[in-house]
Amino acid sequence: MSFVVTGTDTGVGKTVFAAALVTAIGGSYWKPIQAGLDELSDTESVMRLAGLSADRIFPEAYRLNSPCSPHRAAELDEIAINPERLLPPASDGPLIIEGAGGVLVPLTHSLTFADMFERWGLPVIIVARTSLGTINHSLLTIEALRLRGIAIHGIAFVGDANHDSEATIAEMGGVRRLGRLDIIESLDRSSLAAAFARGFDMRDFTS
Repeated sequence: MSFVVTGTDTGVGKTVFAAALVTAIGGSYWKPIQAGLDELSDTESVMRLAGLSADRIFPEAYRLNSPCSPHRAAELDEIAINPERLLPPASDGPLIIEGAGGVLVPLTHSLTFADMFERWGLPVIIVARTSLGTINHSLLTIEALRLRGIAIHGIAFVGDANHDSEATIAEMGGVRRLGRLDIIESLDRSSLAAAFARGFDMRDFTS
């Protein structure tokens, strides 16, 4: 089963979650747009954390220099993002597609990631932090996806346990709580796999 992994905001942990998920389901990974090349890219991070071979990593459609919204990063690079280049690649097995930031991050002045999610027709997993503000951000994300008729597979949390916030989001948003990924001090392939196994039930990603 293939999924789109998106976040309620930037820096919520969706790349780490995507790495754990792609390992757990034996899938392939694709980050359509990388904005910011000064540090380790999301694709490189997933390769390291998931231990994926090169044939299970699809190259980005766009690699943009500036760490900002793709629409602005593309303008700075004097590139026009063409949505036809953002069609999911053919994969022999499950494919994990990771967005950038939140669902309404603009790719152009008339196109957002949510618009692309609608075109792709794949179920979306929302990754949310557990800290203050997550209820509002999560419910807004759920609402934005629902308004476009995009299937939400569930919500995954990253951070210290916050049972009330997690339960409130799941109940008010009418979404499945998939689980929670602990903050990992020494993050590597084995510690990530162990944390994912503790926090999630694989049956939620296979049916």
